Amino acid sequence: MQIEGAIALVTGANGGIGKYYVEALRAAGVSRIYAGARNPNALANLAAIDSQRIIPISLDITDEQSVSAAASECKDVNLLINNAGIGLLKGFISATDLSSARAEIEVNYFGTLTMCRAFAPVLKANGGGAIVNMLSILGKVNLPMNASYSASKAAALLMTQGIRAELAAQGTLVTGVMPGTVDTEVSKNFPPPKVSPEVVAQEALQAVIDGVEDIYPGEQAKEMAAQLLGDPKALEKAMAMMLPNSTQG
Repeated sequence: MQIEGAIALVTGANGGIGKYYVEALRAAGVSRIYAGARNPNALANLAAIDSQRIIPISLDITDEQSVSAAASECKDVNLLINNAGIGLLKGFISATDLSSARAEIEVNYFGTLTMCRAFAPVLKANGGGAIVNMLSILGKVNLPMNASYSASKAAALLMTQGIRAELAAQGTLVTGVMPGTVDTEVSKNFPPPKVSPEVVAQEALQAVIDGVEDIYPGEQAKEMAAQLLGDPKALEKAMAMMLPNSTQG
């Protein structure tokens, strides 16, 4: 797909990676960028960079009415970047309740699915275009200290594969982006290596240009993807050492 001149929508544009997607799209010559956030006022500084091309919109991906309104407002979109997501650093058993797991599934799986469903006909009407889903290498192997997040990304990964199959006939590219630890505020206490959000955004856009369906930005993700092919059980056991801070009594 040709990025220059495209019309894009980025969810979670005020988040750790979202603003870098907006900046990368602007640098790539996109004609218009709809920057979505629950509170569009949080995007004022980002929009001020290029008020002619960066358009803040109110968008809560967990609210079907909000998503439907965005699809009606942004009928010219041919590049959808599903970046919005949450990770709450909870285990399965050690978590005090299921609220974190439910929230992660609601945003990372159902929210992304809702966006894909709402914008599939928009993309079809505009020639097919592309969907970029921000996933994680943790969708392929569980990190116990962020266990329910990993599970939500696994669900999102299989959803991405299914949507790819369903939208192939309308010519829509569906790209899954699976980085390891991204260097944002959320991961400030995580050990290296980390991949910069700029690199994640740039590699994702290059994947769209090249028609690549699955990418692993950063050294960590690429190494883990190779381990999953070579000795997945060894990687699982290594990840199993990184447990949540506490367990239920």
